[in-house]
Amino acid sequence: MKVLITGGAGYIGSTIANALEDTGHVPVLLDSLVTGPRAFTEGKIFYQGDIADKALLERIFLEHPDIHSTIHCAALIVVPESVQEPYLYYRENVCKSLELFKNLEQLGYPRVVFSSSASIYDAVPGFKVTETSPLKPSSPYARTKYMMEMVLEDLSRASRLRGIALRYFNPIGADPKLRSGIHVREPSHVLGKMVDVALGKLPEFTITGVDWPTRDGSGIRDYIHVWDLAMAHVKAVEQFDAVIQKTGSPYVVINLGTGNGVTVKELVAAFERVYGKPIPKREAPPRPGDVAGAYANADRALELLGWRAEHSIDEGIASALAWGQKRKAILGYA
Repeated sequence: MKVLITGGAGYIGSTIANALEDTGHVPVLLDSLVTGPRAFTEGKIFYQGDIADKALLERIFLEHPDIHSTIHCAALIVVPESVQEPYLYYRENVCKSLELFKNLEQLGYPRVVFSSSASIYDAVPGFKVTETSPLKPSSPYARTKYMMEMVLEDLSRASRLRGIALRYFNPIGADPKLRSGIHVREPSHVLGKMVDVALGKLPEFTITGVDWPTRDGSGIRDYIHVWDLAMAHVKAVEQFDAVIQKTGSPYVVINLGTGNGVTVKELVAAFERVYGKPIPKREAPPRPGDVAGAYANADRALELLGWRAEHSIDEGIASALAWGQKRKAILGYA
């Protein structure tokens, strides 16, 4: 089947595109290239433009009327930046998604798989959350994801639109075939920063927040290999109608995580084990918008999609290190 991916030149969108191709499907990429590199679009059907541009969407569907569904990945994602630039985040993430969802429904392409975020969850005892756990987004970025979910749910209940929101936990690693990976020059992702330290691009890794109520004081997360995340999207589009029918709801939320909580200090230890030597590191206060964290109960993903995470943290770290060595050859910059 053909699948439209907004943000298809991004870290996750490009990995999903590769996973779709590897499983016999055809990705159609839509990306403004504001952050995603053109290199990730090579050899694929690609349209450069804005997700809120209805004329462009009409052209895409006119040229590819057999598109089955849309995976909506396009968004700004840096938490501290969202605290400093909330207008930018609400405009790009919420306002443009509203237009995208409306236009998809009006054009007759109502299936939407939405890239949501575990950052919308409230802190809960033990840190393990299900899809029905309380929500309390703590940054403008997280609030935009929460709002986008609410918009998609309300439109799904009032129109032909149908939505599956996949709440991501913390993606790590790269495409196992090293076709794509972290592409920003200064990554905000924790593993990307560690790789930059290992490559000598940063002097040290900063553990932000060491007084959280976790087993070692550092934040707790659910680090999921980006390839596992991508394969969950493949299953979501392949089984889209079955999921909607099985649940009896026009809008479904599914956690995507490993089901295991790992602290930042534990991730650092794993990184040093895979890398083979220690990296310089220091401790610092939390950044604006940071939270203690959470990890996933992923039972619903197994029940509805037949999906579970298969790759280890060590595999994610190894692929990130390998991508860090290769990315200059692909992107033109280290």
